[in-house]
Amino acid sequence: MAGFRMERINKELQREISKLLEFTVKVEHAKKAVITGVDCSRDLKIAKVYFTTLIPEDRREVSEALRKVKTFLRTSIAQTLRMRTVPKLSFVYDASGDYGRSIDVLLDKAIGLHRDEAENRDEEEL
Repeated sequence: MAGFRMERINKELQREISKLLEFTVKVEHAKKAVITGVDCSRDLKIAKVYFTTLIPEDRREVSEALRKVKTFLRTSIAQTLRMRTVPKLSFVYDASGDYGRSIDVLLDKAIGLHRDEAENRDEEEL
């Protein structure tokens, strides 16, 4: 039962942080963050907030902007959500999107090489 509760808290925090970043926060670089997940500790003292960016080069600026607005986010969450304790937010860059993009590039190269080999075989047969 505790697993379901933690999952629900994590999803609710993710939803609320995303909403605050999109509509309330005025720091432009912070608005570029895409929240991919939240992982709260069991005692709800700390929450790791995983984020990524659509443009990988913006990673440092977005990370710095999130560090600057995390107190505001925590205060806003305390006012919105009914929680006894609101966890301290720690932002962690989620590199899984970058990894996925690199796999896509490798697959595109492999498909291109395979296509070139097939075309060469077809030309040799003629």
